[in-house]
Amino acid sequence: MKKLLIIPFFLLVQVLIAQPTSIFMSAKPDSDYAIKPEWIKNNRAGIDLSEVTFVNWNSGGSNAVSALLKSESNINYRDKYFSWKNRLVIRYGVNKQQDRELRKTEDLFEINSNMGYRPDGTSNWFYSARLNFKTQFTNGYQYPDIDKKISALMAPGYLFFGGGMEYGKNIDKLSFYFSPVTFKTTFVLDQDLADAGAFGVTPAVIDVDGNVLIDGKRIHKEFGILINNSYEMEVVENISFRNLISLYTDYLNSFGNIDVDWQINFDFKVNHYVQATFGSHVLYDDDVKTQKATDVDGVFEKAGAKIQWKQYLAIGFAVDF
Repeated sequence: MKKLLIIPFFLLVQVLIAQPTSIFMSAKPDSDYAIKPEWIKNNRAGIDLSEVTFVNWNSGGSNAVSALLKSESNINYRDKYFSWKNRLVIRYGVNKQQDRELRKTEDLFEINSNMGYRPDGTSNWFYSARLNFKTQFTNGYQYPDIDKKISALMAPGYLFFGGGMEYGKNIDKLSFYFSPVTFKTTFVLDQDLADAGAFGVTPAVIDVDGNVLIDGKRIHKEFGILINNSYEMEVVENISFRNLISLYTDYLNSFGNIDVDWQINFDFKVNHYVQATFGSHVLYDDDVKTQKATDVDGVFEKAGAKIQWKQYLAIGFAVDF
């Protein structure tokens, strides 16, 4: 796992080195620092669709349709000394193929709030506090098995809250955040999943007959270090790039074992309403264990945590309001 961290750290160094102003020096006042106090609000909602149909198609194929609903709302405040950014993200996608049940492809509810203060109006450094909360709406399954859920609403739910320092010459485009004091709380409010010890909570105590003697814990708390980096740029006209990295390690449990959340997105703007997105999402969480089959049919046992990876390409409609 530690070898994987070379990749995001290398990319992070590249991004920081690419900036023309040293991160260790205060910049001269410019128009960015002369802004008047203001609230900036924007909302975007969209839908991505894909469909394929076959009729007497010689090489064969399966009819399929996919849809992804997405929404993002931002409410931000800025003045010479304060920066407060708030973002709500909702995404839900489904896929239906011929002769196969409806399957979920994406499910996210996420809230981010970031408040920063700089005592010097020309400094690039902010004292910062951050909150992040995320969960999902509906049950998740290891398809094609839809009898046993592997996740649910608030199972898991993740809450990060902490404080530290943030660097940002143009904080909406480049941000580097370091927090040595971050609390992470994992919620598993579904008792069946909690009893199974899913997502790192303490599992139930069960006797030899399978009876639950002590219920599994539904909350798991951690206290550690959080590092975030975000970087946005316009590659060429109508093509933008965004990189987001989050690294977390717990002081008390397996310090040095890093949880990774790394996203890379390319957005292609066709016109005001039509756009395409190509992206990659890498996750690693030591508390999220995989399962492997045993010699007994239908019986699985826990295996170690593994790298999770999702790649996606979507074309759809979006509207700002």
